[in-house]
Order: sequence, then C-alpha cells, then structure tokens
Amino acid sequence: MILARRDNVGLRLVRGDEPEASLDEIYRRYCRYVAAVILRLRGRPDDLDDLIQDVFVEAARGIERLRDPEAIKGWLATIAVRLVRRRLRMLRLKRFLGLDRGGDGARAVDGAASPADKVLLGEVYAILERLPVDDRVAFALHHIEGETLDAVARLSRCSLATTKRRIARAQAALEATLGNSHE
Repeated sequence: MILARRDNVGLRLVRGDEPEASLDEIYRRYCRYVAAVILRLRGRPDDLDDLIQDVFVEAARGIERLRDPEAIKGWLATIAVRLVRRRLRMLRLKRFLGLDRGGDGARAVDGAASPADKVLLGEVYAILERLPVDDRVAFALHHIEGETLDAVARLSRCSLATTKRRIARAQAALEATLGNSHE
C-alpha cells in the first residue's frame, strides 16, 4: 500500500491491485476501533464523538507522513491514546478546580453485563481516575484493551520498562483498594 495524492480527489491509500481507499473510507473502516480504544481509556462516553473526530482530523493532517500505510490501525490508535491522555489531564485539572466531578465508569460497559460487573467496572474506573494519567492509560491499554506490553510501550511512546512500572503501579493501587473493599 502506498500513499498517493490525486489532483482534486485528495489523499488516498493505494495497495497493489486493491481499489484506492480515501480518508472517508478509512474512517468508516476504523472508526469503531478508534471509538473502542477511546471508550476503554476514558471510561465514560461523554465526549466520545468529539474525540473520534479529533483523531481523524489529526490523521488527515498527518497522513502524508505515514511511512507504512499497512500500519494505519496502530497509527490511529497512537493518535487516540495521545488525545485521550491530553483530555484526561484536562479533566484532572477541571476536577482539581471543582469544574468536573468525575465520571461513571459503569457507563462504558456493555449493557448486557451483569449488575455486579457494572458495579465492579465503575469501581475500577473510579480508582483509575485517581491515578496518574500515564499509569491509567498504560493499565487500560494492557488490561482492558488487551494490548501486549510492547504495543502499550509503542502506543504510549515510552520504554518497555517504563510501561511495566506504570502498569505495576496502577495494578497495585487497584489491588490495594479493591482488595480492602471486597474482603
């Protein structure tokens, strides 16, 4: 797949003998994936549509710099992680200033989940909201989104050792809090 600019049709992705894929087609193909990543990292759907749009706006601005079009899914996830991290930091500041009370993590769970699972997920997200943003993002990517440690490091743009430390801190906080409340 190569990137190609066509006069008056804009940027397209071209792969061998496959038809060209416009940015609109890329959006349709990956918007649900991007939404899932954002929702699992954020834990609340309040501004999900805005964040999805922001991811694809940023992608449109930088798609010409994408060296390997085969890696577009991971590239979009990296953009989503960066934007969610920025949004989480802003929310933390708003909470500090008393402008935001936090979210209800149970709203991020599938409606078919049991009431107990919804309560537990709400507790998990409440604890994650109190953690440093980088620890929260690393934990959510690894344990909620199911990414490998290497993928979390790549998506977070940090070393594998830093990724492991962040996940361990978050896991220790969860275990300390949930272990005490469910004994």
